[in-house]
Amino acid sequence: MYSGLLIILLPLALGYLIHLSNKSMLILVHQLLNVMVYIILILMGVSLAMLENLGSNLLSILLYAMTFFLCTFIINILALYLLDKRDPWIINAHKQEKPPSRLHMALDSVKLCGALILGFLIGLTGWSWFRFSGQASKVALIFLLFLVGIQLRNNGMSLKQTLLNRRGTIIAIVVAISSLLGGILAAFLLELPIKTGLAIASGYGWYSLSGILISDAYGPVLGSAAFFNDLARELASIMLIPILINRYRSTALGLTGATSIDFTLPILQRYGGVSIVPAAIVHGFILSLITPLFIAFFTQ
Repeated sequence: MYSGLLIILLPLALGYLIHLSNKSMLILVHQLLNVMVYIILILMGVSLAMLENLGSNLLSILLYAMTFFLCTFIINILALYLLDKRDPWIINAHKQEKPPSRLHMALDSVKLCGALILGFLIGLTGWSWFRFSGQASKVALIFLLFLVGIQLRNNGMSLKQTLLNRRGTIIAIVVAISSLLGGILAAFLLELPIKTGLAIASGYGWYSLSGILISDAYGPVLGSAAFFNDLARELASIMLIPILINRYRSTALGLTGATSIDFTLPILQRYGGVSIVPAAIVHGFILSLITPLFIAFFTQ
């Protein structure tokens, strides 16, 4: 299970070892990063369309998923907003790019979500070779993280800045605790055991893992609910990152949950600049580390 984290961090480390002095090559890396974001989102949509047995108990799944999503996500936003107010994330002016217009940011969010919807529609065709979409997305992700590592190295970030980051740790702690509070609230509203609510809330956006573990413990209905809860978190964070990143930087990062180390990392880097990458890696690593531990503990 934890070998997966090494697979995630290895391409980042390899990319970090590559020094590029050619400006045109750096531009090419940036362009490839943008392309890879859309490719991964399309592959995610295809994989979602290929899931089996979604028709049965669909209303129950949607009710559970929506309740857990709203409870955890809203409490996350409130806690992270307080963090942004009490401990603002100060960025040096020369490192922060001029933010695009609000219309431009909204259109970017729509395009990102549109890529996933397009992948879902393509997946509904049921073509046999789509069964390889899961493996293809992993390969695409490894290549994307390799590119992020190259960009990180060639933007003046030291190894210490990359591996040790106070801000990323603080945000991860805030997200971890506030999500559990949201899980307790959702369990109360749905009349579920508190431990069940805590287990589902411990997915922190890692939908592929949380869905499997919760299904094993509580059955396919709650397992599917956990999957869609964490998937909704990722989709919502993708839409909100461009809007929040410049004024509420900690909130934008925290809402991504465990995905800040992989799927949402390039989106954070694109809108928040390379300076957000170390915090995103530490934040995502901590949440990815505690997700299986917490789910295993709360399902006992």
